Amino acid sequence: MSEIKGGLKKIDDCRWMIPQTGGMRVPGIIYSSERLIREMGSDESPKQVANVAHLPGIVKYSLAMPDMHWGYGFPIGGVAAFGLQDGVISPGGVGYDINCGCRLVTTRLAHEDVRDRLKDLISALYHHIPTGVGSKSDLKLSANEERKVLIEGAKWAVERGYGTQEDLEATEDRGKIAGADPEMVSARAIERGREQLGTLGSGNHFLEIEVVEEIFDKTAAAAFGLEQDQICVLIHSGSRGLGYQVCDDYLARMVKHLGELEISLPDRQLACAYLTSNRGKEYLAAMACAANYAWANRQMMMHWTRETFEHTLKKGPRDLGMRLLYDVCHNIAKIETFVVDGKEMKLCVHRKGATRAFPPGHPALPARYANIGQPVLIPGDMGTGSYVLAGTEKAFAETFGSTCHGAGRVMSRTQAKKASRGRSIEREMAAKGIIIMATGKGTLSEEMPEAYKDLDQVVDVVHRAGISRKVAKLRALGCIKG
Repeated sequence: MSEIKGGLKKIDDCRWMIPQTGGMRVPGIIYSSERLIREMGSDESPKQVANVAHLPGIVKYSLAMPDMHWGYGFPIGGVAAFGLQDGVISPGGVGYDINCGCRLVTTRLAHEDVRDRLKDLISALYHHIPTGVGSKSDLKLSANEERKVLIEGAKWAVERGYGTQEDLEATEDRGKIAGADPEMVSARAIERGREQLGTLGSGNHFLEIEVVEEIFDKTAAAAFGLEQDQICVLIHSGSRGLGYQVCDDYLARMVKHLGELEISLPDRQLACAYLTSNRGKEYLAAMACAANYAWANRQMMMHWTRETFEHTLKKGPRDLGMRLLYDVCHNIAKIETFVVDGKEMKLCVHRKGATRAFPPGHPALPARYANIGQPVLIPGDMGTGSYVLAGTEKAFAETFGSTCHGAGRVMSRTQAKKASRGRSIEREMAAKGIIIMATGKGTLSEEMPEAYKDLDQVVDVVHRAGISRKVAKLRALGCIKG
């Protein structure tokens, strides 16, 4: 093994090891290229990978994907699995935006069909789907209805006319995690969620019209319903204020009682609870509520997107053919079964800024993808577009069925604002043929393309490493942001 930045030891072209030292219970492994490692600069996310390895019950490795960057406790891009009997659950390993995720909608439209109507479509989407910090929906939930959302997830939306049963079949976990208990969600979190269902939010959340630019795997693309020059819509959002509050509430509780665990942690942001404890079970029940809220949220925005296309283009559902390819989450902890050292084990897998990538034949997959593998959706910055990948057996064997979730930041939001001073990001995007509408100029500055890693490089790492494989690349045409 050769050594590079911060004592990282190169295993091969796509993997780097952090040797087990001090209080680390397992080694760390980072999936990355030498170029991406060298471009990290002062980002100390490798240190966070090592910190996570101190947590009780961690299995095999503390992992990170090539889009990794500094986060709260866990690095964003971090993956860690814990035994159910001796392991822990850590809100910092899930993140503040619980079940932030993506869903991709395919259409029967070609680029030529919308080329002259893109401005109209983007404007209509911007006015019909609430965006921005604190944005509110016209839908005002009663406390009782909101609790049903927290338990039923996307199913709640579909049963009220916001979509179809087929949508649920193409949603991870059918849009619902079992075990959700609204009694474990604070009154403050409930209140924050009452008027935000069906809203995009702010920051890196977006709704984007894209065109299929390149096909890498014709068989997988056909199974996913993708073809060259096809128009698609990608929606990226999460659990809004409700999920943020759930994370905040339980982090406060776990930090307060950290001493009771009688373990030494290198960072208080790794506050956690044993999975067998009441506090751990209560967080899992509250986290499931936030995850279900996020799935209902994306389901409703997709429904309104379909309606907006129909009204703007004056085409019916059959002509548009807007079909959900898949919905994946990338801020979650799930109880899943894996074979570890020849033994089948149930584990609690934390994926923070990482995406599930299950292989062909896995029972969790929709029937139409059984022979291909799970669709994996990887968005880039607003000037790039996105990738569609497929899950693999190697991911299931090496990374607890996980891969990257996006490009990953290289600048903080403050740094990006400073770097973009005096520039018009909107005009720069227009020069590239991309229409952008956003609630505030600050968001465009924070999310400018240079604030992110090169998406092609990130995806190339996971493809070469074999933990997911390229299916198609999509190019951005128009985008709405908070």
